[in-house]
Amino acid sequence: MQPLAERLRPQTLDDYIGQKHLVGEKAILRQMIESGLVASFILWGPPGVGKTTLAKIIANKLDRPFYTLSAVTSGVKDVREVIEKAKSSRFFSQGGNPILFIDEIHRFSKSQQDSLLGAVENGTVTLIGATTENPSFEVITPLLSRCQVYVLKSLENEDLLELANRAIISDTELKKREILLDETESLLRFSGGDARKLLNILELVVAAEPERTVHFTNEIVTERLQQNPMAYDKDGEMHYDIISAFIKSIRGSDPDAAVYWLARMVAGGEDPKFIARRLVISAAEDIGLANPNALLLANACFDALQKIGWPEGRIILSETTIYLASSPKSNSAYLAIDDALALVERTGNLPVPLHLRNSPTKLMKELNYGKNYKYSHDFPNHFIDQQFLPDEILKESIWKVQNNPTEAKLGEWLRALWKGRF
Repeated sequence: MQPLAERLRPQTLDDYIGQKHLVGEKAILRQMIESGLVASFILWGPPGVGKTTLAKIIANKLDRPFYTLSAVTSGVKDVREVIEKAKSSRFFSQGGNPILFIDEIHRFSKSQQDSLLGAVENGTVTLIGATTENPSFEVITPLLSRCQVYVLKSLENEDLLELANRAIISDTELKKREILLDETESLLRFSGGDARKLLNILELVVAAEPERTVHFTNEIVTERLQQNPMAYDKDGEMHYDIISAFIKSIRGSDPDAAVYWLARMVAGGEDPKFIARRLVISAAEDIGLANPNALLLANACFDALQKIGWPEGRIILSETTIYLASSPKSNSAYLAIDDALALVERTGNLPVPLHLRNSPTKLMKELNYGKNYKYSHDFPNHFIDQQFLPDEILKESIWKVQNNPTEAKLGEWLRALWKGRF
């Protein structure tokens, strides 16, 4: 028998739950699908939020040849075979170009993605890709430039409850039981915005209860999942929970805990590049200017991992994890850019002071663009006191020096230059 998640897979947009920003009334994907004018795009979002379902709805809705490849099992040869089939079938299709859906497109190598370029560019196929990873990192630039990226979000609790209730009243197997959602906090928490995970939990708990009437309580859900920790998570054990614990252990300066959570991810088959990217982010966000070398090491870790591969790459990840966890911490760079963005949001597009403007033409020079700008390197210590912020925010303080030796030294230097700032 098919899993509950597959039995309940929506066939139309009206049955689709969540992602209202994409498929709600007058939303972009709904308009695209209903008009039949589907351009190449990539769906990016966490597991279980409806990426594959959307592709299958398109397949059901449109009168076009529809081909599916999984990046896990397909190679360049498979891609070329599908493209040849598409070239043949497009002459018999009245509804538009054949559609090629590639699940987990982030797992395609550069050469595999290269093999798609010509077919996408000349319209042999309309590409729909699905990925849980940031396409900016995982999809080659030429292919990315030919596709629109749509971001799918984790399902809201209201969406998950709607899905659970729909399953209880509409699924043939579940209707044989009396299922009562007495408490839902644990059900929603363990689902983590993932529809597939929610339905797997629902099916697991119902199957484990001997009585016809099944009462869902927080205690029962937690107990059943502890007995079957992998039963509801087919993409790795608590993927998002463990990466969260990993980053928080680094931030909390506990190298033992950080390496433990790293080991959990390695043992669970986590993508090493996913871990390495999170290390780069942590080096900038949590360590920052307290130890700028952390970012250099994390970036070197990412590069080395791609050169060395697996399983030796685990050693590089371990070294970087321990270094970051053991390093002094500062989030001043993180806070500074967020404060600056908030300032931009609050003050709008303030004009650039005239003396800082570029003046490549005669007219611009006549309008005093660049006039009275002082070239810092012409002065002692490569510094001259002049205005760099717009008048309206001249007294704003954005970067705040934090209490660590590196930033203290930077702050001391800046205070000596600016007399009263920093």
